[in-house]
Amino acid sequence: MRTVYPILRYPDPRAAIDWLCSAFGFRVHAVHEASDGTVAHAQLVLDTGMVMLGPRVGAAPPPAEDDWSVYVAVPDVDAHCARARAAGADITREPFDTDYGSRDYAARDLAGIQWSFGTYRP
Repeated sequence: MRTVYPILRYPDPRAAIDWLCSAFGFRVHAVHEASDGTVAHAQLVLDTGMVMLGPRVGAAPPPAEDDWSVYVAVPDVDAHCARARAAGADITREPFDTDYGSRDYAARDLAGIQWSFGTYRP
């Protein structure tokens, strides 16, 4: 059972849903629309993890580069990175091996949110 659900805000949630599924391999769990047909809230899953997303409120900028990141464990970092790159992800750190036995890489999504992917499963 999940206990932590990152909530991400995007200027265009519908485009973010499509892109996150294409680039990072998420699947749509649920999309709830506002009365005007825009996305009010969505839930995306990858393996046992889930992120929630919705519209960016006001003119809030995306988080600063080093403020935070979402970490996602994946079985094949190199294949995942290739998929993300093909979908247009900004690869901010190429795949590398860590001193604690993980293989990781980092990328920014279409809204500038930093994601980290690796084989480490705490």
